[in-house]
Amino acid sequence: MKQTSIPARDEVPAEDTWKIGTLYPDDESWNADLARFSAMLGPVNAYRERLSDPPGAAAEDLAGVLDEWSCAQRLAEKLGNYAFLKKAEDEGNASNLDRVGRFMMATSAFEAATSWLVPAIQALPDGKIAGWISAPASAASSDGAPGGGRFADYRVFLEKLLRMKPHVLSGSEERILALLTESSQTPGNAFSVLTNVDLDFGTVDAGKGPEPLTQSTWSRFLESPDRSVRKEAYDKFYAGFDSHKNTLAACYAGSVNQDVAQARIRGYPSSRAMALFPDRVNESVYDNLVSTVRSNLADLHRYYALRKRALGVGELRHYDVYVPLVPDAKRVTPYAEAVDLISEALSPLGDDYVSTLRSGLLGGWVDKYENKGKRSGAFSSGGYEGYPFILMNYKDEVLRDVFTLAHEGGHSMHSYNSARNNPFLSYGYTIFEAEVASTFNEELLFRHLMKTTDDPRTRAYLLSTRASDIVATLYRQTMFAEYEKMTHELVETGTPLTAELLRAEYRKLLGAYFGPEMVLEGTSDLECLRIPHFFNAFYVYKYSTGISAALALAERVCSGGKAERDDYFAFLKSGGSRYPIDALRVAGVDMESPAPVEAACRTFAGILDELEKALGELG
Repeated sequence: MKQTSIPARDEVPAEDTWKIGTLYPDDESWNADLARFSAMLGPVNAYRERLSDPPGAAAEDLAGVLDEWSCAQRLAEKLGNYAFLKKAEDEGNASNLDRVGRFMMATSAFEAATSWLVPAIQALPDGKIAGWISAPASAASSDGAPGGGRFADYRVFLEKLLRMKPHVLSGSEERILALLTESSQTPGNAFSVLTNVDLDFGTVDAGKGPEPLTQSTWSRFLESPDRSVRKEAYDKFYAGFDSHKNTLAACYAGSVNQDVAQARIRGYPSSRAMALFPDRVNESVYDNLVSTVRSNLADLHRYYALRKRALGVGELRHYDVYVPLVPDAKRVTPYAEAVDLISEALSPLGDDYVSTLRSGLLGGWVDKYENKGKRSGAFSSGGYEGYPFILMNYKDEVLRDVFTLAHEGGHSMHSYNSARNNPFLSYGYTIFEAEVASTFNEELLFRHLMKTTDDPRTRAYLLSTRASDIVATLYRQTMFAEYEKMTHELVETGTPLTAELLRAEYRKLLGAYFGPEMVLEGTSDLECLRIPHFFNAFYVYKYSTGISAALALAERVCSGGKAERDDYFAFLKSGGSRYPIDALRVAGVDMESPAPVEAACRTFAGILDELEKALGELG
């Protein structure tokens, strides 16, 4: 459906919306469950006194409180999913905003009143819990506790909780840290308000009169085919950051100092070790990523040299790296045809996977088109109950949206399989794994379109888009990861972070990654002060490992048979039952080895070879 105007939410045909009535048929049902959720606090807190004496606590006390608490958490997830999906439908609707507010208040109160639970569990003797959860299902443990089957749904949750125990402090110390939680977010909050609200970047005229230059419109101006528009937007954007560079540097330094302090307080050897510990990811995974990408920068430099030639510029500037090389590939793909394309592309995964995803994409998982007040972009929101919903703002004439639909479908199928094969407390997969299933689907769609498309311009568009995606996800995120490691190590070794130091170190990275063809601006290194992800330290490397794993698994499944496909399904079904490195190893890729990253770099080199030929054929 090609939209000629943007409808109000109540004007959208029902068949184009997601069926969140499968979660709650009406607001009254949701309100009733919200009240029921708040009432669940009593049964949970009824166990507090019994668990307050760790040596005397019985297995049934632990099992009973987990029964009550997990039931409440499951209901909270369902309530929250509905509330946030309704808000995404129309963010200007007062009822939707009120619903989210009431949900947040209820869950905050519940969390505060049950904050004793996790410390109480961790205070139980290790041997006691280990005996309870390891006892055969048909037998009692040595102390007469019920068999391990009583803890079958909680085993993984408890094991992961106990693994964190060496870094948990006393109750009074934990309370102090909890009270500091809100203030510890000040650096990131200040950065967000400054860059999204207070900074005025001016306007840019891209041919339709002056338009505001903001964090949201910045990328659109940088994709303009008019180089003067790109330059004007770039100069004005970074002039804004330049005028506040010391404040921005202080915000980031504050965030790094918080990370370092937390790591030292909790007894970790470094802030990076602290960030990787919950996922049980060895620091060698991070180091292998950086060193492997570093050793393959020649092809990245070749990409920028190709970009310089394709754009026909005498000097490649920093504001030239985002404009599409093939901007005018013409292809209209109505939504139903997009589902057909995706179904064909994902055929290597077998009939069950394809039929499940296809029925979901056509039968109520997806909110398809833009409406007034609807959240922009796209996302997948899977829960333990209900459909793994997908928000789209699909446009028939934008081929990129077909890839977005495939991407979000990968997330949803990951959630679908995880929820159906794990207990509630261990079904959620980690961020480390999250981008694998989605990028896997994009890769299969890319391969399918390249095999079935004869139009030279469309093929060149596909290749250029795929190349830029890998640059953005593999190379650029690795550069960010290298920067984060450096900044935290500086503080950990006693060097304070200043705007001058941050810019100087970042400029070295820009020179190394962009290579000899790039002419950097005097303000290019200010980029290190504008990346929001840096306020969530040691997160961005997961994008790079995710695309590396996805490319390796796509090749393995496409060139393999039933065994390779079953291995991939084992990964999709793992949920949170395994640590991410173990789950990916089951799928057939070892992220503790540099091999997947090396293979991803080779894939990029092959795409670059084809892109050079394709652009040459276009003339």
